[in-house]
Amino acid sequence: MSTIELTKTGIEGLDDILNGGIVKNSTTLISGNPGAGKSILGLQYIYNGVELFDEKGIYLTFEENAADLREAAESIGFENWQQYVEDGQINVYDKQVLLRENDFGAALDILLEDLDNEEYERLVLDSLTMFQLFFESEREKRTYLLKFTDILSENNLTTLMTNEQGTVFPGTDIGLENFLTDGNIYLLQTPTDSGVNRYVWVAKMRKQNIDSDIFPMEITQGGLTVHKNASAFSMMGEDESPL
Repeated sequence: MSTIELTKTGIEGLDDILNGGIVKNSTTLISGNPGAGKSILGLQYIYNGVELFDEKGIYLTFEENAADLREAAESIGFENWQQYVEDGQINVYDKQVLLRENDFGAALDILLEDLDNEEYERLVLDSLTMFQLFFESEREKRTYLLKFTDILSENNLTTLMTNEQGTVFPGTDIGLENFLTDGNIYLLQTPTDSGVNRYVWVAKMRKQNIDSDIFPMEITQGGLTVHKNASAFSMMGEDESPL
């Protein structure tokens, strides 16, 4: 039986519940409602790739410009972000580049040169919600999403795609993209009198045994931390899994 190669996220606690990391060359969807920490997880994944594992990364953002992305990264404690960008270890494509032609085919052509040179091992697309605005129909969106994920896998990239979710409870808001990706991770938050409680739930990972409990998570200086003690509550019943 062949051994499954894994890509470590470097995020404390997350690799443990993933039983070592994300399957290499796979595409994982990171879903959550606004403020859940999706973009921070993406930044942390790319930054840790260079900082901890000597793996170069590509960050695609349809929502930020490069300066805003740098500010966000440095504000959370990723102080070497800009140095890695200038060194070419992190390659940023921001909204000014990706939305220039208002056409996904043109944006994809811009990316192909870097994707083909095999220098990069990690990629983040932030966000799939904005990516979908390129397309007029569900069929066209599905066709291009499949094409894009195939290209990423063929170029040996282990990819995270963030996705805006309109509801707190994942089981009530399941889109086509959840079924077209190899893994699904949900970032959940519930309001309290003193703020919010945050949780992470790994709902699916193909080719991999995972811990599917819901785990507490916090965002501090340095990014996300997942705590290994499972949450005392469940967001849904045993028979309400979305996948």
